Amino acid sequence: MKVAVVTGVSSGIGRATALRLAQSGYRTFGTVRSDAAPIPNVELVHLDVRDRDSVEEGVASVFERAGRIDVLVNSAGSALIRAAEETSIDEAHDLFQTNVFGVMRMTQAVLPAMRAQRSGRIINISSVLGFLPAPFMSTYAATKHAVEGYSESLDHEVRNFGVRVIVVEPAFTRTNLGRHNGGPARSLPEYDDVRRRVIARVSDNIERGVDPAKVAEVVLRAATDATPRLHYPVGREAKFLRLLRSIAPAFVLDRGIRKQFGLGSVKDPSPGLRPPSPRVAGRGPSSPSPRARGEGARSADEGRDLGATS
Repeated sequence: MKVAVVTGVSSGIGRATALRLAQSGYRTFGTVRSDAAPIPNVELVHLDVRDRDSVEEGVASVFERAGRIDVLVNSAGSALIRAAEETSIDEAHDLFQTNVFGVMRMTQAVLPAMRAQRSGRIINISSVLGFLPAPFMSTYAATKHAVEGYSESLDHEVRNFGVRVIVVEPAFTRTNLGRHNGGPARSLPEYDDVRRRVIARVSDNIERGVDPAKVAEVVLRAATDATPRLHYPVGREAKFLRLLRSIAPAFVLDRGIRKQFGLGSVKDPSPGLRPPSPRVAGRGPSSPSPRARGEGARSADEGRDLGATS
């Protein structure tokens, strides 16, 4: 029987993932920082990803009980919603301790055994904010960008040992992430109005977000695919956003992000974000404009689609 370890199973994506892996025949261990409700067929392990000794002791206990670890799912995470200028270095450090350094601690704890057994999957729960910006979630987005870069680089390092590193990228998901992070310790009144609008938009998107069970299904696929991909976006919206990030003009993406978070339009965008002039090389005055050919309508539609997701 294959063995899986899932971090942060007290609620949300971690809990749904542990349950799904157990249902699929994995001997599943779920980590919690404090007492949590039991999960059918999941063995709970007290472990704090922010503490090196706790990680080493928790992982060692799994090896003692199961003898191996085939799949590690790094799901433990937290969020922070406030202006970058309002975010203290201590708050940013605490978020990185869980979302980034926690991933690194767990990965380093299981890799020696995975290398020795010449097999293993490390699945890191990232986000579409691992490849997109998010106003008033700058520190959270920074942690997810870090997870993406770490995962892509690590996958090349360990692939020759039969170990693969995979990133799962949900859009907004119906979890408690970020709902209890409180207000900024240093609140700046200049941001009050727009901060309230952004928090309202984020809360609404969470309520209408992806079911954690759907994320769990994608994690299971990532764990079992014979030839795994590096990136697994979750759902149509996340897939569309990853595609948009790679092919859309910068101004289209910028417009969609601002609409999504209720920030309004930019009256004087920077040159890198300004839409191209209708008069471009190779087109005379009599040639049809982009709007006449329907290109402007397509860009507007892309902006509306982006405005409906995160």
